Amino acid sequence: MRHPPCQDLATTARWTDLVDEFNRWREAERVATLWWRDDDTVTASGRLDRLVSIAGDIPISLAVIPAAADPGLAMWLTCPSRSPRLAVLQHGWCHVSHAINRKKSEFPPERSCHAVASDLAAGRARLTALFGARALPVLVPPWNRVASCFLPLLPACGLGAISRVKPRCTPCPAPGLTEVNIHIDLVAWAEDRGFIGEETALGGIVRHLRARRFGEVDTHEPTGILTHHLVQDEATDEFLRRLVAITTEHPATRWLDAAKVFADTLCSGR
Repeated sequence: MRHPPCQDLATTARWTDLVDEFNRWREAERVATLWWRDDDTVTASGRLDRLVSIAGDIPISLAVIPAAADPGLAMWLTCPSRSPRLAVLQHGWCHVSHAINRKKSEFPPERSCHAVASDLAAGRARLTALFGARALPVLVPPWNRVASCFLPLLPACGLGAISRVKPRCTPCPAPGLTEVNIHIDLVAWAEDRGFIGEETALGGIVRHLRARRFGEVDTHEPTGILTHHLVQDEATDEFLRRLVAITTEHPATRWLDAAKVFADTLCSGR
């Protein structure tokens, strides 16, 4: 049976649609890979504990704000029950917008290369000092925005990868730089900062998976789920619990840890 291309799909879906999509991957003898990024981590908290508990054995990549990072977070991460599953990514420097008359961005084009490079290097140094090898050389720019003119600066600042939002156009947006993005943000930022809704969230996941299966986007980029534990509500928790249950039971799905997601970067020794 022929399926329509992804651009013709409805924007919403149900759990049965997700399972059906996974079944299609299994029929094709393929594995639907996923990864989980959580933004704005600064300290250990009950909300962070709850997120990790919901995830179970699924790995999470924590985007930590370097300038605000609490040293106590490093000790929290050393707990044996958490250490194999959690990685640290660099969430900008201080998560402050420097944009003028444009959407929020810590790295808008009006900033100087020197200022941006200084922030990036400082962030990399602080996270490495706090978390050691757990701090991966991956930039998650606040608000998922960074001016393209600054991308060539990242490798010189010790960052070999970037993670933004939407399907990537290329796995290598600049020399020495790998990109792996997220595709579904579960927070309704333009509304009440609550959950975007079950059907909308599922629609985003199914749409990207199907686009990968049809080759309409990069088939090798894992489908990325984005959470923000600091603003996460009970509806989001319930959605994630069911998503975890379904994906861990289905034989055609696999959650990737950061080492797999950014393998090219890590192997390069940055």
